[in-house]
Amino acid sequence: MAIRKIARMGHDVLRRVSEPIADPTAPEIARLAQDLIDTCEDIGGNGIAAPQVYEPVRMFAYRVRKEVMPAGANMSEIPWSVVINPTITPLTEEKKAYWERCLSLPGLYGQVRRYTKIHFAAVGLDGEPIEFTAHRFHARLLQHEYDHLDGVLYPMRMEDMSTLGYVTELGPAAYPPLPRDAADFIDPTASD
Repeated sequence: MAIRKIARMGHDVLRRVSEPIADPTAPEIARLAQDLIDTCEDIGGNGIAAPQVYEPVRMFAYRVRKEVMPAGANMSEIPWSVVINPTITPLTEEKKAYWERCLSLPGLYGQVRRYTKIHFAAVGLDGEPIEFTAHRFHARLLQHEYDHLDGVLYPMRMEDMSTLGYVTELGPAAYPPLPRDAADFIDPTASD
C-alpha cells in the first residue's frame, strides 16, 4: 500500500491517548494495517503502532523474526500480526530490564524494565477476538507497542537514564539487539 512517514519524539500525536477503533473490519483499517506493515518492513523494525504514522487509533502491527533470536531460543517466528483495541494485564510482579529502541527515537537505545509475563487480548482485522499469554521478549514487544497507544515512549518508563544513549556510542552493549539470552525467547504457545 504505502510507506508512511514516522512521527518522532516530541510530536503531539505520540503524547496523547489514542481512540478506540469502532469497526475493526472497516476497509480504511485494513489499509492502515498494510501501511503499518509496509512502513515497518521498509525500515526493518519489529513493530509499529498507528500513532507512529500520525493515526491516533488503538492499533499496532508486530512480528518476531528468527534473526533477532539467539541460538537455542525456544520460540517460533511470529509472522506479521495486527491487533486492534488491545488490553494488557500483567500476570506476574517480575520485571526484567531489556534494551529497547524505537522507530520514533532513531539511533537511541535505553534499558526499560518490563513485565515478563502478560495476558494479551485484542481484536483482529476480521473482528474476531485474539487472546493469549505472552512471555519475556514477546511480552516486552507487546508492552512497548501498547505504550504508544497511551502516549508513552520508552524513555518515560526508564528507571536509570544513564542507560539512554546513541547506538553508536553504546557500542556492543546495545548492538546487536538485546536480550541475547535464549531463555528470554519462550514460545508464546507454551503452557505455563
